[in-house]
Amino acid sequence: MLIAVIGVNHRTAPLEVREKLSFAEWAMSDSLKKLLACPGIDGCAILSTCNRTEIYIAPVELDTGMSSVWSFLSEKSGLDISEIKNYTFCHTLYDAIRHMFRVVAGLDSMILGETQILGQVKRAYEMALEAGSTNVVLNTFFQQAITTGKRIRTETGIDQNPVSIPYAAVELARQNFGSLEGRSVLVIGAGEMSELTVVNLVSNGVSSVIVSNRSYDRAVALAEKFNGTAIKFDRLFQYMHQTDIVISSTAAQHYIIKCQEMQAVMKERAGKPMMIIDIAVPRDIDPEVRKLAGVNLYDVDHLTHVVDANLEERRQAAVSAEGIIEEELDEFMKWLSTRFVVPTITALKRKADEIKQRELYRAYNRLGDLTDRERKIIGALANSIVSQLLHDPVIKLKQYALTPEGHLYTEILQNLFNLELEGQRPQAKMASPEKKKRTNVRHHAGSSGWDQGAAAMLADGMSRE
Repeated sequence: MLIAVIGVNHRTAPLEVREKLSFAEWAMSDSLKKLLACPGIDGCAILSTCNRTEIYIAPVELDTGMSSVWSFLSEKSGLDISEIKNYTFCHTLYDAIRHMFRVVAGLDSMILGETQILGQVKRAYEMALEAGSTNVVLNTFFQQAITTGKRIRTETGIDQNPVSIPYAAVELARQNFGSLEGRSVLVIGAGEMSELTVVNLVSNGVSSVIVSNRSYDRAVALAEKFNGTAIKFDRLFQYMHQTDIVISSTAAQHYIIKCQEMQAVMKERAGKPMMIIDIAVPRDIDPEVRKLAGVNLYDVDHLTHVVDANLEERRQAAVSAEGIIEEELDEFMKWLSTRFVVPTITALKRKADEIKQRELYRAYNRLGDLTDRERKIIGALANSIVSQLLHDPVIKLKQYALTPEGHLYTEILQNLFNLELEGQRPQAKMASPEKKKRTNVRHHAGSSGWDQGAAAMLADGMSRE
């Protein structure tokens, strides 16, 4: 059984398209059950975040399963299938598995190595389990993906170095104070960058938030998000002496905090240190403030240097992560390939044995009275012929199972001998064998998840007919 994914993310589609293709968690169970009931799908799971929607399936028949996903997305979003295909990517088998392993490791995220995606993949798997939409292949696949994500973070430390201005601000604050537990922050300006910085400071232990802004209503709105206090802009310096960390990000075209004003503040603080993070461009804080005793002033260039250095660290960690992914991919493919070929070999031997027994019965009836010795000789002859005939195909199939085109040889064998595998839904009848063969070759050659050499081999075989 194969694994396939159809998805959309922040690189392939604008927000207005991603919104239409997203799935709310409260509706996920119904969506999964509806998708599972579609033709050609034996198992499914949906990963839906603010930056991506990805549908993973274990199809009974690849083309039918993929078509079902396109139709499912079209019905859900109201978009034409052709329009959806313009914004989505499609991977099968190797590429689908590698893609998931990269996603869960944070290598496919907007912020390289981010950690939130690991929890989101876990939750997607939990919801699929609760809905009963997974099967053995998808269960093992998601479990190994989650294990791979954890292993990469443990062995490479890819998520340890901040790579955004808000995260870098937290990193500098932690370097200054050691622990941020119980610290207070004064926010000057109520823009997005200020808010993101405070979010990260609060999540790291900052307990008190004061917000000041020229528009007092906006200061109140931001303060409410953190159970903080809003103050009018003209009372800024009255509160500054109480705080440990100052975050400033306004749209002012001149310094809003000058050296003389800060001298008065620091005098009142009696030498208690203060950290000021000026992330405004143009700067809000007079750089001369940096010379005052007890003041640690950082501007956006300082934060950018931290981000650049940490991003390079993450890029180096990503190289190691890619190596781990290849190791985990090989392990999963060995498991999947073995699971894929064993039922086929069993079905082949079972069919051969049924034919042998049927033909032996007919032969014995035609030959009339036979001695036990004669029956044993004829039976041994039939066993030997069947065993020798199946020996090479079985050995070769086991060898091919560990190669990228192993699944393709297995499918060919199933089709050539019209095998019925136990526990697998019967595949839909092909309208025309020749038409089906050409369709599959085109699909395999065009899909990133199918081995190009194997597709070429099939095409070459067709050209000789």
